[in-house]
Amino acid sequence: MAALTRQDLLALEQYVEQRADFRARVIEHKRPRMVCLNEHATLYFEDALTIQYQIQEMLRVEKIFEAAAIEEELAAYNPLIPDGSNLKATFMIEYEDETERHQALAKLIGVEDKVWMQVEGFERVFAIADEDIDRENETKTSAVHFLRFEFSAAMVAAARTGTALCAGIDHPEMKCTLAPLPADTRQALTADFD
Repeated sequence: MAALTRQDLLALEQYVEQRADFRARVIEHKRPRMVCLNEHATLYFEDALTIQYQIQEMLRVEKIFEAAAIEEELAAYNPLIPDGSNLKATFMIEYEDETERHQALAKLIGVEDKVWMQVEGFERVFAIADEDIDRENETKTSAVHFLRFEFSAAMVAAARTGTALCAGIDHPEMKCTLAPLPADTRQALTADFD
């Protein structure tokens, strides 16, 4: 997928006029791209449309309209768009109770490196996490991580032909396997290899 440019974005006034329809379209688009690994861990797979929406919302909220500032937003968000041989996701660890969340994040140090995907018949592909900045310290991990899953050409070819995709986490404090992903999710994600 190509990186977004300023030409792909709507001007602020256009976006405000079209926001309700655009938002509804993005919400529907995101539905099969959300993978709940367990009750506390979810992958939100990104693509050009989801990132365009995030950028448009940032520009709207921050009232950004100057070319240089728009280019900064594009530079910050474009790395989250898959580029042919990979899938990219926002990984969220969610606990409603603040105390429980704090305790869990302290036990889950390194979990972002233990999230995996697998094309059936191939080895697991573990996430490359947080390439922009480190999101954990010696006492806890973050509740949000940005992950890249890099697939071989053979894996991509197999996934494109309908081979099942699985996902999971292999961390001592959080183990889970979701296999196989639903057909609509597999279809949405394999489109990211184009």
